[in-house]
Amino acid sequence: MMYWGDGMSGFGMALMALNTLLFWGLVIGGVFLLVRHFGRGTQAGTSSSPRPAPQQLLAERFARGEIDEDEYSRRLQVLGGDMPTHQPSG
Repeated sequence: MMYWGDGMSGFGMALMALNTLLFWGLVIGGVFLLVRHFGRGTQAGTSSSPRPAPQQLLAERFARGEIDEDEYSRRLQVLGGDMPTHQPSG
């Protein structure tokens, strides 16, 4: 039996190289997506607790003494909140 060449033409070699690049691209992309997906829960700075309402933050600042009673009343009215029935003690 006679063989003509090495059995693979230039087109076959180009197709093999393209398939190799495609395979490794998919493997690396899959690893990247898995790390990105499973790494989300361990990121610093992310919190699962909901943010407090602006009125609550304002009341906390008043309780810490960062703002006075007049400023607390003005800012609470701007936020659309009603004045509490009892005055927060400070």
